[in-house]
Amino acid sequence: MNAIVSALRFFFVHTIERPDLARRLVRLNHPRPLPDVLSPEEVGRLLGATVCLKHLAALSVAYGAGLRVAEVAALKVADVDSTRMLLRVERGKGGRNRNAMLSADLLGLLRRWWTEGHRQGVLHREGWLFPGQDWARSISTRQLHRIVVEAARSAGIPKRVGPHTLRHSFATHLLEDGVDIRVIQVLLGHARLDTTALYAKVATRTVRAVTSPLDRLALFHGEGPAPG
Repeated sequence: MNAIVSALRFFFVHTIERPDLARRLVRLNHPRPLPDVLSPEEVGRLLGATVCLKHLAALSVAYGAGLRVAEVAALKVADVDSTRMLLRVERGKGGRNRNAMLSADLLGLLRRWWTEGHRQGVLHREGWLFPGQDWARSISTRQLHRIVVEAARSAGIPKRVGPHTLRHSFATHLLEDGVDIRVIQVLLGHARLDTTALYAKVATRTVRAVTSPLDRLALFHGEGPAPG
């Protein structure tokens, strides 16, 4: 509905230059549901259930660098910058370019995939990092979604899991480990901080680490009142 409202507003204001007709167009505010997040143990089980090296590398990039599924699919071999330990994300959401983190473990896994993929003849220095069935085309987002769902099923994870769940888990786990939320905003490529702040609502370890003001009163360290 909001997409239709935005399209009509653009039509009235910019196309026919009648902003007066757009004044009654109101966007609806929908409550944003909390994202599903995996625990670190569940992420380990999911990745462990991925038997194909290419699939393991792709899902590890989604979790280890916090990339969107379309960004994973669009990566090229040349986007792996092992000198600066970065992944170059070109034309991400909103057409913005950014650098994503590249950990040492993830680089090691990508090098294993490069060695195997190059041996198979499906990886080329100027080609896609995760090619599809045809080496000239990248893997599809639909296929990546299917890979995640099958891995979650094999790992016995009952939650509703998709590629974006790994991105949500990346941000939540960083927040729980004490990484500044503005740094996480940059890593995720969010234009607005309030989008990143959503993860504070699902960071359960962060909540558990806070000391309640009731506990500071130390009222119940001794014998409690008699029942009744």
